[in-house]
Amino acid sequence: MDQVPPTGDPLLIEHRTDRVVARLNRPDKRNAIDREMIDALHVLCAELEAAPRTLILTGAGEDFAAGADIAQLRARRAEDAHRGINAMAFIRIHDLPMPVIAALDGYALGGGAELAYAADIRIATTRLRIGNPEPNLGIMAAAGATWRLREIVGEGLASEMLLTGRSLDADEARAAGLISSIHSPEELMDAAHAIADRIAAADPLAVRHTKTALHAPRDAHPAIDGDLQAELFESPEKMRRMTEFLERKGRR
Repeated sequence: MDQVPPTGDPLLIEHRTDRVVARLNRPDKRNAIDREMIDALHVLCAELEAAPRTLILTGAGEDFAAGADIAQLRARRAEDAHRGINAMAFIRIHDLPMPVIAALDGYALGGGAELAYAADIRIATTRLRIGNPEPNLGIMAAAGATWRLREIVGEGLASEMLLTGRSLDADEARAAGLISSIHSPEELMDAAHAIADRIAAADPLAVRHTKTALHAPRDAHPAIDGDLQAELFESPEKMRRMTEFLERKGRR
């Protein structure tokens, strides 16, 4: 995995034309998610909502995020729970217009796991441990796990993970569909960029509409598919890409 010199910023952000790479940057705390990092994620989301690009989320050092900051969690009270401090940021990540890729190494636990669940695509290294041990600390996973994890891996496994605090290793996570591929730590970011490259080769509007349809509730289909496809059928980019395809086919 790429090594990046630490700075005082909660996120290390690399901007490219068609993507943004954001590293959670508290390696001395295993990238535990604190309020400053949540605030930085909101700033990043505002940028990507205004100028949509693929987002690659990863962690500095050898972990994605070992959880939320326990010292801050201990100080929170009922009114903080109702504000959904982490949950609102992760919802915003999930709802970004373009795909979000989570590149996971080491620990992705608690709030770190919930941030990973908010991504569209998750890949990991052989060192992955992912899960939600919150009940062992006297709280519950309340930043998306109780609904997202069930949708990803099914009710049975999600219930076991959330009620017992069981974490999964990389092989178990791939078998459950929680991650789509496993890589060595040195190859993780190359694999994430390869996925982003494939996304970048597609029509951005078609990608955005596909993500919108994927996130729509079941009862919105097939109407939403027809509405989104109708816009794409009239787009100049559809005509250009299909014309080029037919011309290439004709030259074979």
